Parts: sequence; structure tokens; C-alpha cells
Amino acid sequence: HSLTWRPSLSQSSLNRALILGLRNVWPKGLVLGIYANEKEEGPPQFTDAGDAFDRCVSGKLRELLSISGPLLKKGKTRIFHGLHQDFPSVVVVGLGKKSIGVSDQENWDEGKENIRAAVSVGCRQVQDLEIPCVEVDPCGDAQAAAEGAILGLYEYDEFKKRKKPVVTPQLHGSDGKEAWQKGTIYGEGQNLARHLMEAPANYITPIKFAELVEQKLKAAHSGVKIHIRSKSWIEEQQMGAFLSVAKGSEEPPVFLEIHYSGSANTNDPPLVLVGKGVTFDSGGISLKPSSGMDAMRADMGGAATVCSAIVTAATLNLPLNIIVLAPLCENMPSGRANKPGDVVRAKNGKTIQVDNTDAEGRLLLADALCYAHNFNARAIVNAATLTGAMDIALGSAATGVFTNSSWLWTHLYEASILTGDRVWRMPLFEHYTKQVTDCPLADLSNVGKYSRAGGACTAAAFLKEFVTISHWAHLDIAGVMSNKDEVPYLRKGMAGRPTRTLVEFATRLSQDNQSA
Repeated sequence: HSLTWRPSLSQSSLNRALILGLRNVWPKGLVLGIYANEKEEGPPQFTDAGDAFDRCVSGKLRELLSISGPLLKKGKTRIFHGLHQDFPSVVVVGLGKKSIGVSDQENWDEGKENIRAAVSVGCRQVQDLEIPCVEVDPCGDAQAAAEGAILGLYEYDEFKKRKKPVVTPQLHGSDGKEAWQKGTIYGEGQNLARHLMEAPANYITPIKFAELVEQKLKAAHSGVKIHIRSKSWIEEQQMGAFLSVAKGSEEPPVFLEIHYSGSANTNDPPLVLVGKGVTFDSGGISLKPSSGMDAMRADMGGAATVCSAIVTAATLNLPLNIIVLAPLCENMPSGRANKPGDVVRAKNGKTIQVDNTDAEGRLLLADALCYAHNFNARAIVNAATLTGAMDIALGSAATGVFTNSSWLWTHLYEASILTGDRVWRMPLFEHYTKQVTDCPLADLSNVGKYSRAGGACTAAAFLKEFVTISHWAHLDIAGVMSNKDEVPYLRKGMAGRPTRTLVEFATRLSQDNQSA
């Protein structure tokens, strides 16, 4: 990370360059962890880095902690100044109990989550003090600490004159350098998805989305092939469902196709990731209510997370072949837009009655899933902010996963335990299929015949009609699209979830030599 220093208007650019050149001796903040007592009595236990620092200042840190208030609880902080000349401000953060691990109740590793949350709070306190660099205690898990720092400091402020000070987090000490680097890459991957989702829809149009991802990929890895397919190519592919949504907007559609060949054998079956890319969703003729419609700039969250996942995988040089497919367009009302009751034809020849133009994401995905079968995929995983019903069902606690493969589910589930960005399995019963195939005018309706009942499940059943592969998973990420205050290490705004789970899932797949 390069250090960005913002001078006052009265200082010359020469002085600024001088200060930037001296950034290595600039005072730093320091974040140190402390564990809660396993039993109620007794002194708190520092991490190894905390112990070392306390010895360095002749026990003053422990002394000040003992007289400055009650024992630090999980996620709480205390700040001390003037203890050490290199670190004018030291933030001590509560990590909770040391022995804690994977919780069967919570379905995540509580120790890792505690580290992410505590480190993020500590780094934000250093940011509030306008200290340009912070060293972070690895807290026994340098990857989780790096993720907490990178994710916790991020805020989308591209169009604001008053910006928060840029703070560069660094590992304190030398333990866990590789894990810290990995955590930094994971965190930056999720932040890329947050950036794409948060940016205004007039800045992230379909073509601008594709160009920004192309720019990021070229910087990450020289061996990635990127194809930005135009409307004429989409027409040649007979993607009638996708085109029916796109035709309502003045912005032309784009089909983004990315190939990353990380495997030693370029012919190894790839993991194919498919992401819904509606860069703005007004609902079309079935217009959404105006309240909250601005958030529909993030309706390309599926495309944002899968594209960010392949950027991260390429940066990590994962030994796995990955293909990303992202159909990109807007869903707008106009004289050319889909009308309720229209019938369109998908790439596989199936006809679809568009009973609700606001159930448009599944039309994009139908054609993209058909196209995904061209690649002899090891598995196909699609992600989409697909249904409000998913948000009603699970809220922001977990991504809903609908899959025909227990092997695939196990990898996704185990990956999510490590990342703390959880998944929960949902049903793909024939019960729901009947509700979309019982259609008066076409092979399928794009909404279930019982309207809102089981809406996330009928949407998944609709997608299943375009899948013939035996290892497929649909991730409905509508509920995890944004963050208010539920995830403590993410600021309010678009969440970029579940990018890290997708990356961890790909990592696990690269280590699994079984052919499923």
C-alpha cells in the first residue's frame, strides 16, 4: 500500500513530496490485542505481541490498563498516548476468550470473527486520530487481523470533498507475514466488490463495469483472457431472455467473459462462476416503489462478487481454472421494455412468460447458465441479488444456497465457516418447480403461480430449468447486499458479500483432487 498524505493548502507540493519520502519514520499507531479471562478472576492475558510491547515499556501498558477501568470486553477498546516514541498512540482491543473456536451454533469460527471485529475498531480509532499508518498485532491469526484492518478502514468516498484520512495497515512484527498478505488480498477483493456495488449507476454502466474489471485483472495477472461481448454477439448467441430485459434501456448490454488458467493443465475442467449484472434495476414496467430504489445500483452484486473473486484468485495465483460470466444491463421502463405477459425465448429454446418485469435477474441468468454449459465445467456456481424473499427469509445473516450437489454444498459451507461470511442451504424441491412450469402461455413463468409464497425457492426452481450439470449452486445474495451495523467490521453501505467465501471456496476446490 502506498501512503497517501493530504497536505494543507498552504504547504507546497515540494514539502509534500519530502514528507512522503519520510513516511517510513512517520509516527505510527499500534493496535494490540488482549484476551478476556477464561475465569472471572485474574489478570487479563495479552497476545504475544502485546506481552512483548509491555516488556518494552517496562510494564507500563499493563499498569495503565489495570487502573483505567474495567477489564476490556470483546470488541471494546482503550487508547493510551505517549507510551513509546515510535507509537504515540496505542489502541488495546478486546479479543474475547482465547480458547474459542468454531461454534456449531453460529456456524463460524468465533475466534477469527472476534479478531476481525476488534482489529477493525482499533484501526478506525487510529484513523480518527489522523495517523497515516497503523501496525496491527496478528492476534494469533494474521489473516483474520489483516481482513479486519482492510475491511474496517474501507469507505466509499469517491465523490466527497471531505474524505477520511488514508491509513495504511501493516503487520506488527514478523510472525505471520504470508497469512497477513493473504488476508490483505482477501480484504481488498471484497472491497473491490463494495466499490462496484456502491458506485452510482451513471458511473457504473454495463460497459464501464466491464472496463473497470478488465483494468483490475490486467494489473493482477498477465495470463487472464477477457472478452467484453457486445449486443451483436449476444444476439448471435440467441440469448433472447437477456436481450428482452436489456432492450428497455438506452445503455447497451454487455456480456463479460473472463478466463483464468491457474491449473498446471489448461484443459482441466474449470470452475464457472456466473453473476447477475443488472447495473440499475428500476423494476421495468412493473416499477419498484421510489423509496429505496437508489439501492438498486447494487443489483449487479452477483457480477461484482464473482468478478472480484476471480481478481482475487488471479492475485493469489490459485492453481485452478476459473471462468466468470457476467450478463450486464439495466432494467428500465420504456416504449421498448418487456411488458407483463410478454413471452420470450431463452438460449436453450425454452419459452418464458414474463408475468413480472421486476423478476428480471433470472432472465439474464437463464441465458448465462445455458452458455456456461459450453465449458465442460467442474462446477457452476451463480450469484445474484435475486429475490426480496431471500432477505425476508434469512435477513443479512447468511447467503441462501440452492444446490443439486452435496459435494458442492460441503465446500461452500466449510469455506464460509473460515471466512465468517456464512451460507445456509435452502430447498430445491419439485414442489417449487411445479409452480413455475404451470404456465398458461409458455414453458415457464418468471414468477411462481402462488405469487409471493416461497419466492426465493421458486426463483431457484426457475433457474434449475436451465441447468443440466450435476454440480450447480445458486447463491441468492439479496439479503447480504448491504450492511447497516450487523457485520461490525464493515461500515454502513454495500457489503461486497460473499466475495471472501467464494475465494475460499475456490481455494478449497483447487486443493480437492477428487473429480466430485
